[in-house]
Amino acid sequence: MSLDKDQVQHIAMLARLRVADDEIAETVDKLSRIVDFVDQLSQADTTAVVPMAHPLDAAQRLRPDAVTEPDERDEAQKNAPALSDGFYLVPKVIE
Repeated sequence: MSLDKDQVQHIAMLARLRVADDEIAETVDKLSRIVDFVDQLSQADTTAVVPMAHPLDAAQRLRPDAVTEPDERDEAQKNAPALSDGFYLVPKVIE
């Protein structure tokens, strides 16, 4: 599937990319090759392939769930203009 100039300009607009006029032809060629490659990959027979989350059968190393830093909330909130039960009080914005 080959892309044309209008399609590439539309894609660039949707992606909020500025493509200069002198770069359009090169961009059309590159994106067309990418789309052709993806199309080629989608034609591969994957019916006998078992889905996996990771190519290596490795377990994730977990750290113990333990507190490592002291609670400094009171020190951080010392200069706050208004507090209630440890929370910052702010003016209501939605009526």
